[in-house]
Amino acid sequence: MNEHETIHSSLAIEGNKLTEGQVSDIIEGKTVVAPPRDIQEVKNAIATYDLFPRLDAFKVEDLLKAHGTMMQALTNDAGRFRRGGVGVFGETGCVHIAPPADRVPYLINDLFGWLRSSNDHLLIRSCVFHYEFEFIHPFIDGNGRMGRLWQSLILTKLHPLFQHLPVENMVYANQQAYYDAIAESSRRGNSGPFIDFMLGEILRTLKSHQGEALDDVTNDGTNVGINVGTNVGENERKVLSIIAHTPQTTAREMAGVLGITSRQCERILASLKQKGLIARVGANKGGHWKIRL
Repeated sequence: MNEHETIHSSLAIEGNKLTEGQVSDIIEGKTVVAPPRDIQEVKNAIATYDLFPRLDAFKVEDLLKAHGTMMQALTNDAGRFRRGGVGVFGETGCVHIAPPADRVPYLINDLFGWLRSSNDHLLIRSCVFHYEFEFIHPFIDGNGRMGRLWQSLILTKLHPLFQHLPVENMVYANQQAYYDAIAESSRRGNSGPFIDFMLGEILRTLKSHQGEALDDVTNDGTNVGINVGTNVGENERKVLSIIAHTPQTTAREMAGVLGITSRQCERILASLKQKGLIARVGANKGGHWKIRL
């Protein structure tokens, strides 16, 4: 998925009226005539997704950092937990009263502690986290977009492709069922219905993209498989794919995805650098890889 599709999907769910084309224009730095808040939401989302590769899905402080960026100039409490009560309202009135504000820090820290230590599969943990996050509703505003963003971030720990098949797009394609699943989980007092819904959407999304060359497309749309020529091995192509998707990734992380040793991955990286296909930008810690096609 392109960045403008993800940002448009996430904000449209929250009532932003900008079209996908207008979102794309803002990303490209073009002038767009639209309500200032709608434009600010897009600019904030761009900045937040730029942070995405550097956010740790298991740290509360990174959640607050991301919220501070996502809600900058939109709320006085950007980057801080809410200090008052909130409710979720639907067509029939109030459908959920969130826990008291003074309980939020404890509940969020407890949720992150569970996320880090649970033995459940990461797919399940990502769904449970998403539901519990929305139940807690830790912020005065921006809870929906942050919950979806964070599940996407958790899922990228499972596989980098989830950065390009994000939860935001899945929910946008089936919004009412998403809200119905949250409501049913709340009615039952457990996250089961929401887990079933999200796992179904993840499976449907993966199946719909089955056979597409997701791993051969870089962030700017360049097809790696076409342009690198025949003098590139299978693992080298896979490393190029990972770099295209997550430039900040480390050799150890790439090795884990590929199922090879770190030393083998370092040899592949050295070969790609020798062939002039990649370059390292910045220091080993805090820098990133760049594809040179």
